[in-house]
Amino acid sequence: MDEAYVIGSYTTAFKRWPDKSVKDLTKMAYLGVLEDSGLDGMNIGSTWFSNCAWGHTIPSIEDDPGVPGQMNVRGQMALAPLVNEKIFPKRIPITNVEGACASGSLAFHGAWIDVLSGNTEISLAIGVEKLFFPKHPVQVMGFFSGGTDVALMPELFEKYRKLGAECGKEWSAGASHTLFMDVYATLAAWHMKKYGTTQEQLATVASKNHLHGSLNPLAQYQFEVPVEKVMNDYLVAWPLTRSMCAPVSDGAAAALLCSKKVFKTLPDAVKNRAVKIRACVRATGYDHNIEEPSVSNWAALRAYKMAKIGPENIDFAETHDATAFAEIHQLEQLGLCPLGEGGKYSQAGVTRYDGKRPVNTSGGLESKGHPIGATGLSQINEVALQLREEAGKRQVKNPHIGMIENGGGVIAFEESSCVVTILSK
Repeated sequence: MDEAYVIGSYTTAFKRWPDKSVKDLTKMAYLGVLEDSGLDGMNIGSTWFSNCAWGHTIPSIEDDPGVPGQMNVRGQMALAPLVNEKIFPKRIPITNVEGACASGSLAFHGAWIDVLSGNTEISLAIGVEKLFFPKHPVQVMGFFSGGTDVALMPELFEKYRKLGAECGKEWSAGASHTLFMDVYATLAAWHMKKYGTTQEQLATVASKNHLHGSLNPLAQYQFEVPVEKVMNDYLVAWPLTRSMCAPVSDGAAAALLCSKKVFKTLPDAVKNRAVKIRACVRATGYDHNIEEPSVSNWAALRAYKMAKIGPENIDFAETHDATAFAEIHQLEQLGLCPLGEGGKYSQAGVTRYDGKRPVNTSGGLESKGHPIGATGLSQINEVALQLREEAGKRQVKNPHIGMIENGGGVIAFEESSCVVTILSK
């Protein structure tokens, strides 16, 4: 396998952008990644565009004009204004990617394969999401329903009712939050009964991530939340409180990838900040027994093999922590700690930015925010910043190899789609 490099990465602030459209956020991310790379963008040979929600129509009401759903050719339409402005190349292929919350990393994988295959020397991955429509909460919650098999929703609910009965938790799907919070809550309850994980350990994870978010000027939540306050926060779905769950966010992120051939021609200032892609593995979930290893475990094992390393070589990681429990689960499935010990591992302080193996130094989805189509690429950006030692107050010590796990959707007891990526200096 030939080599490929990340020569530019960027993320907007993740927050609620009431006055920004998908096209506005696209332009922000594109100009940002060009500035970071030092290139003008006209040599980009392909683009992979990640988005999930733009196809949904926001209806007009008396004091709100609404937004028409861009069902198809989203990337082509989002980037068209940049072609007209003569800052984005004409005629190049744009591939639209949608894999629920894993979409950003799927776009990154596509750009990586384009470069490795020799199809192009420079490829762009860009993810954009607009989820904040304060006058349309019902429609916004509906954005997330496509993350599972909508034709088999009753069967999914029945699986979780049975699982909840095993661990003393009544299954319910609340109208004030997404289905995924109820799924995570039930999986957390099962983990608590199976391994003795506690709500306080979940709160420790969330508190740690809010600490990291307070050190990230681009995070949606830039304040600390003590463990006790996390536990006493508004209950979303037991055992998960609001501080343990990702908020609704808008934002965009991008990465610019190049081949080894192009890398050798770049100025030293660019090469010195480049990040090498050691592995990038996609995987698809299936309906399996909850006791079996997850889709992220399957992907991680193959990523380690591709990178010719083991989990012991991972210095730090960004995991898909749509809830605090998800971080504990992924620590175990990625082999970063023993099965069933994710709660204890976190409570010991190992995963703080100044700990032995920092996790979610960006603040994670709970604090940084979670604009679905942009999330995976924002994780890439955080790992790139850390490897370049440009992460400011949350900088980890002596970073050499970083890992990203990005999952999306749900099928039975795991994600429908997952990507595990390993980057190094």
